[in-house]
Amino acid sequence: MSASGLIFTGLSCLFFMALVGVISWLKTRGTADTKDGYFLAGRGLGATFIAGSLLLTNLSAEQLIGLNGSAYGYNMSSMGWEVTAAVATIAMALIFLPKYLAGAFTTLPQFLNDRFDPVVRRMSVILFMLGYGLVTIPSVLYAGSVAVLLLFDVPGLTGLSYFQSLVATVVVIGITGSIYAIFGGLRAVAVSDTINGVGLLIIGVLVPVFGLIALGNGDFGAGLEQLGNAHPEKLNAIGDSDAPTPFGTLFTGMIFANLFYWCTNQYVIQRTLGAQSLAEGQKGVLFSGFFKILVPFMMMLPGVIAFHLYGPGLGSIDEAYPRLIRDVLPVYLSGFFLAVLLGAVFSSFNSLLNSAATLFSLDVYAPAKGDTASDAELVRVAKIASVVIALFSFVVAPMLYFAEQGLWQIIRVFTGFYNIPTVVIVIVGLFTSRVPALGAKLVIVFHVVTYGLLRFVFADDVTLHFLHQYAILFVAEVAIMLVCGWLRPREEAWQFTRNEKVDLTPWRFAKPLAVTLFSCVVATYLLFSPIGVASSTGPGALFAVLIGAIVIGNAAVWGWASRSSAANPDLRYQ
Repeated sequence: MSASGLIFTGLSCLFFMALVGVISWLKTRGTADTKDGYFLAGRGLGATFIAGSLLLTNLSAEQLIGLNGSAYGYNMSSMGWEVTAAVATIAMALIFLPKYLAGAFTTLPQFLNDRFDPVVRRMSVILFMLGYGLVTIPSVLYAGSVAVLLLFDVPGLTGLSYFQSLVATVVVIGITGSIYAIFGGLRAVAVSDTINGVGLLIIGVLVPVFGLIALGNGDFGAGLEQLGNAHPEKLNAIGDSDAPTPFGTLFTGMIFANLFYWCTNQYVIQRTLGAQSLAEGQKGVLFSGFFKILVPFMMMLPGVIAFHLYGPGLGSIDEAYPRLIRDVLPVYLSGFFLAVLLGAVFSSFNSLLNSAATLFSLDVYAPAKGDTASDAELVRVAKIASVVIALFSFVVAPMLYFAEQGLWQIIRVFTGFYNIPTVVIVIVGLFTSRVPALGAKLVIVFHVVTYGLLRFVFADDVTLHFLHQYAILFVAEVAIMLVCGWLRPREEAWQFTRNEKVDLTPWRFAKPLAVTLFSCVVATYLLFSPIGVASSTGPGALFAVLIGAIVIGNAAVWGWASRSSAANPDLRYQ
């Protein structure tokens, strides 16, 4: 890139970032002074901000590079992590969110305190805080910084060494992301996420379009034809046992990993807890599910296009997306792309920072003060905690450079220490009334010990895929809790305490839209399968029949929903 191109990229990036900052400031002035205002955006988030924030919180630089790299090096099987997440958003919208909003919970540990006891609350906070502070937040900063370095050759531009450039990028990204989380609270995070989400969608469409034009030597149609006819196996999402994501894992541990992430993970669900009503929350969550359906098209097809353009000769699969961006993206879009990339990193970082501070302020500091702290005091403590956690992450993130492989493995493994026990405890807690706190405590201890043994002591002997291990542990831990409820039930059955602070009227189209969303999951897998585009002859009659059946079924569901709505406008789905 020429010197003038670099200057244009930098200035246009600063312009777009400043625009996001100004809009976020205008939208959030005076809304972060109270506890609900700071931690839950005043319980006033609409569907647009919820969907946009969920999208950007979930998608970051590691997805842009990692998913495209997986498609370049293997096939489309890793889309399972993204597409099947839509099923978990359905569960969140129809099952979990109505309970969370009815109890007016601010944090998940607050619900666990209500359902079990303060000890379970403290144990869950410890797991979340260790995961966020030691692993997740530093890794998001590190991954985002590495993405910027790969895409824009920061060492070459600045004259700094790679590590010095990494440290500088970590600090710049971290400080900028912290501003939203520390000073604006959840609403500032949600507004900035939504604006950046629009940019991500634009870039997500443009990159494969430009890539196909390059593949077809200037002809989009020719590029699309080559993509479908040459190496159709690259478009196969039905992974075998050697694939990055075997297809069978979608029906075992993947279910529970997604339920944890979308239904019980504090830094994801916090924006849904700030919904202005149940209907708006359901709309936002379900719309985010549709965005997940788009991920294979936006964040994996470019990897397949890179394979067609460069062949298998790149030094690393992670070079596929950066190389494609450098080769096909016009200079006039480079600044916009950099702003979107940084926005995606900011989103994950500031969402994690905001949630970690929320957990510390409301689930550590407030109980220690006997829940007598004022709103102003809790907000002040949260801001101080955010600064401390951010500074700590600035120190830890660059250290990943020195032991990348080992620490990346720890990052992946560590989530397994708290995701399954969390989702087990929440599900059993919601749908039983006699299971005691003892069951939750036993599950946490059992899981940490057993999972640690499986991953570190018997890793060479137990070759079962870790997602299948998730499923086995889930079943075992549900059994532990139910046995505890049978042998030592609570003296008094737990009763859900309603504390309604927003309108809890369900959205009347939530269920039919959920059916359509699930249909899109099935249709996407049919498309990227041997009966779809992964066939050497392209989609055939069977594909057409199955897609036709899905369309007809959805038309019937929506026809019924429309007639029911017309007959009774006040109908409420229970």
